[in-house]
Amino acid sequence: MGAMGQRADYTKMSALVRRIVIEEAARQQNKQGTRASHGAEAPLLTAFVCINGDAGEVLRENRCTDLAQFGTIHIAAIPIDRLSQMSIDRRVLRIEARQGMHALLDSMAVHIDAIPVYAGMAPLSQAYTGKGVVMGIQDVGFDLTHPNFYDAAMQNYRIKQLWDQLSADTLGSRLYVGAEYKGKDALLAYAHSRDGLKQTHGTQTLGIAAGSGAGTNYRGIAYESDICLVSNAISADKEFIDSADIYKYTYATDALGFKYIFDYAKTHGQPCVISFSEGSPQDFRGDDVLYYEVLDSLVGPGRIIVSSAANESIRKTYIIKERARKSAGTFFENGLPTTYFTLKSDARFTLRMVAYGAHNDTISIPSQDILARTDSQYVDTVTFGGQRLAINIAAYRSCYNRGETVFDAVLSAAEPLGARCPVSLELVGEGSEVEFYRGNGTLTVNSLNPNLCDGEPTHNIFSPSSAACVVCVGASAYRTGFTNSAGEYIDINWGTGGAYAGFSSVGPTYDGRIKPDVVAPGTNIVSSYSSYFVENNPTEYKMKLNISYFTVGGRTYAWNCDGGTSFSAPAVGGAIALWLQAKPDLTREQIMDVFAHTCTRYDRAMTYPNNYYGYGQIDVYKGLLYILGLSGVEGISDHHPSAVRVNVTDSREVVITFDDVARCPFSVNIYGTSGSLIGKRTFAAGQSSYAMDMTSLPEGVYVIQVNGGTRGTTGSVLVRL
Repeated sequence: MGAMGQRADYTKMSALVRRIVIEEAARQQNKQGTRASHGAEAPLLTAFVCINGDAGEVLRENRCTDLAQFGTIHIAAIPIDRLSQMSIDRRVLRIEARQGMHALLDSMAVHIDAIPVYAGMAPLSQAYTGKGVVMGIQDVGFDLTHPNFYDAAMQNYRIKQLWDQLSADTLGSRLYVGAEYKGKDALLAYAHSRDGLKQTHGTQTLGIAAGSGAGTNYRGIAYESDICLVSNAISADKEFIDSADIYKYTYATDALGFKYIFDYAKTHGQPCVISFSEGSPQDFRGDDVLYYEVLDSLVGPGRIIVSSAANESIRKTYIIKERARKSAGTFFENGLPTTYFTLKSDARFTLRMVAYGAHNDTISIPSQDILARTDSQYVDTVTFGGQRLAINIAAYRSCYNRGETVFDAVLSAAEPLGARCPVSLELVGEGSEVEFYRGNGTLTVNSLNPNLCDGEPTHNIFSPSSAACVVCVGASAYRTGFTNSAGEYIDINWGTGGAYAGFSSVGPTYDGRIKPDVVAPGTNIVSSYSSYFVENNPTEYKMKLNISYFTVGGRTYAWNCDGGTSFSAPAVGGAIALWLQAKPDLTREQIMDVFAHTCTRYDRAMTYPNNYYGYGQIDVYKGLLYILGLSGVEGISDHHPSAVRVNVTDSREVVITFDDVARCPFSVNIYGTSGSLIGKRTFAAGQSSYAMDMTSLPEGVYVIQVNGGTRGTTGSVLVRL
């Protein structure tokens, strides 16, 4: 029987795969009776496929290309006209693909003053700079020529390799999509990722994780790490993709990107951390189940993935109607003609909507009516608020708890809901617990019914940060504004002193786990900006966010101020690169232990970990001491001396410089990484700079403990001789 001769098994498919199969069936139906076109190849879908049996035979029979294998899960290029037939093969357990990644810059344009590196984080160690560690970034909009990606002396180019999945240079490429570029000459000749004239996000995130600073104070965290990049495809990149290839770019393609970076690190015998600042909402369908299993297979000792939580808490995203309440609700408006949301419950309830117009049109849909429809698919069109409203609600069992039923609702009209008159949405059912998860639109209040005021900005962590194997990073807040290159001060205040940044997404995950895992500054970040974006978008509003410009080799580059969890994640990625330099086989579980013992906790009244801060704000230096086994060693401070700088000269002298002259005698202790005291010096007051000859000590890492009598002049620094 032909591929379209049997009903496809939709239960094995993620939502995107189901939609493609349905569209392909309709296309085949329309072709009947017309002359077939010979030689035309079916478009390919990049998907995860779980196979129990002879996977090679299954893939060959369906003309698939096996791109990667992770146990029983394969990433395969599948002709879309074979999806239906594959689904009815008993050896095929699941076919999963998803699209819709978004770069996670703060949508409210959070910006800060031009301050060195990372305000609020402990100063970084000179002994650990990321040297020998691969800092991987998968993102969009890379300027490969930016001076920030050389070393501090502008001599050594640190980007080693790039896979641009959108590159048009595919002739002879060994890769499934796009092309790769290796070595300084090839990378600088390519100059920017294919989307580099329209995107700049990757130039910014890479600068935070690994930029050298190019002679400025805006140095990244792991500024001596080796850099490996993947430029993937996000929703905003569709203009660069041929329509016939659109299904080649899915989460499975992103997974290949992660593998590409880890493979580079394996080839060169280096530990590796990857920062990823993209994402999309979670779901209850299980559309990411295989994706998460693949990510779990990729990570391990010396292999870490860090991802941004998202910036969804600028709005209400979640409502819960408790069992004891008869109803809970909100007013709702949208700027788009299609509204979607998700409901979840383990008991009966009624969805009620009211349009407060001339007749107060009311729609009441009991959950049992939805379940009674064919395939639990409720479809209707009604008059609502002066226009026709198409209602489509699909019910299914939660992939996390089979005892709970999930309802995905899509409401479509000529004009957006709330445009003609106020619209409310209410969950009704005494004795039932019902949860609402925003898809789009805005939850509001209205005096027409002040009781409908429910909603909170939680349960909005994006995928893949919601995966258990990924380090999920939220944002904390420091500075409240910045001065741009035109001298204009922009005042944006999300908090100070390390407080939770109000836009940063909040847990729990859809299956009830605490996320984020950690936070890092996300509102006061200066980083490199793509010169190609600047050159090609001179009137773009983002140009107002540039704080300064400089010219190298005839090109004009910029430093830009921006914010969001997109910027928090690469800071944590860079920090973990330093930790991997100290312990190359560090695992995610060990990192969680470091967080638990060393993170800064802004709100002492809260229990940690929690769904706002995770374990708290990362403290890079305290984490290094913990990893080295130096935490708690008597005499070694867990912080730097804020008013003293410690540097090592080429002649192996340790130079101690006070911001002011030393007001009183002070001592300096020298410790080995075993925690043993191996030297002590006492100095008289009255100077601002002091030197210690260290030539008698063997090469290695040492702790320099300065005891100056005040908080600012007391602390420890790790140095490498």
